[in-house]
Amino acid sequence: MTTGVGSYEWRFDSGRVCLDLVATGEPAPKGFDDEPRGDDAGLLGRWLTGSGLVPRGTPLTGVDTGWVQRFAELRDCVGQLVRAEIDGRQAAAALERVNAVAAGAPPGIRAVREPGGGLVRTLSDEPECGALLAVVARDTVDLLTDPVARARLRQCEGDNCRRVYLDTSRGRRRRWCSSEVCGNRERVARHRRRAAVARA
Repeated sequence: MTTGVGSYEWRFDSGRVCLDLVATGEPAPKGFDDEPRGDDAGLLGRWLTGSGLVPRGTPLTGVDTGWVQRFAELRDCVGQLVRAEIDGRQAAAALERVNAVAAGAPPGIRAVREPGGGLVRTLSDEPECGALLAVVARDTVDLLTDPVARARLRQCEGDNCRRVYLDTSRGRRRRWCSSEVCGNRERVARHRRRAAVARA
């Protein structure tokens, strides 16, 4: 799933919301930063909606640079943890921080009727930063304590890409975070290399 954000484009194809958060720190698209500037609060708000943490149409008037810093801190801790798992290392400080955030209560949810009669999910109260962080931290704990899911963690093999994703492909042979993005870049690069050799 891809969501346009002005000149930015978020991808929600990592397989878990915690991994999608880690992807916001990658250089393309530029994510919200732990040193907030410009529209970082707006970017975070759009990511929260695009990721499904906050239902579409929910007012996000409380999102500010403090939220951005807290989400960026959690993003960095989750990134350290999942990459440490892939590499067979430990990241004790990051684990301690994720566990502390996961101890918070997630937001309450409700089902309400739309004008057309269907039920939609809403939050019980105004979105609160700590509660939303708790959802991401709990997703991280669920991922890392599930041996099957943990064994599917991969880092993209694309040049200049550090995205982490769950490999759910048949045979567990997926090499790129996205066949359409990094996979296509690799195919184009291979074609150019072959063409250059043929011209030589």
